[in-house]
Amino acid sequence: MTGVRITLRPVVEADLDVMERFATEPDALGEFEWGGFTDPTVTRRRWEEDRLLAEDSSFLAIVLDDHMFIGYVIFRDASGSVTRGAPKRRSPIVRYAIGIVLLPEHRGKGYGTDAQRQLVDYLFRTSTVHRIEASTEAGNVAEQRALEKVGFRQEGVARAAGYRNGHWVDGVLYGILRDDPR
Repeated sequence: MTGVRITLRPVVEADLDVMERFATEPDALGEFEWGGFTDPTVTRRRWEEDRLLAEDSSFLAIVLDDHMFIGYVIFRDASGSVTRGAPKRRSPIVRYAIGIVLLPEHRGKGYGTDAQRQLVDYLFRTSTVHRIEASTEAGNVAEQRALEKVGFRQEGVARAAGYRNGHWVDGVLYGILRDDPR
C-alpha cells in the first residue's frame, strides 16, 4: 500500500522503541490524545503476542519513503463486542473504527490524510466492511479536515464525550460507507 509520500505496513520490532514515546512523552501524542502516562511495555507485549495484527484490532506503521517510522494507524472492529479469546466471529465485520497517531515533527504535512486514505482503501479492498468511522475532539480541526479530505462525513457531535486536561470535551463522529464517493 504505497502512497505519494508514505506507506502503510505491519509494525516491525524496530518501530516499538519509537512507539514507546506515545506512552511516556506527553508531547509525542499531542494535545488531543494525551490522557496520562501508560505502561510503555504494553505495545511490545502485544506485538510479541500477535504482531499487532488481530481480528479485533490491528496497527499498521506509517513510514516515509526512506522507511522511517513516523506513526501508526489503528483499526478495530466496532460491529459489536468482540473480545480477545472469544470464539471466532460467525458474521463478517460490518463496521470498523479507525484512529491515527503521528509523531509531532511529522504533523501538518499531509501524511495523516494520506495514511487515513490508504487505510480506508485497504479496509474496503480487503474486507467486507460496509462502514468505517472515526471520532476526534471538537477542537481538533486539523483531524476533522483530514477526515473530510478522505471522504468522511460529519455525522454528529457527542457533548462532553471525553475528559482532557481537567475538562470535559465534545467529540465529533465521522463516517464513510463503502459506496460513498471518495
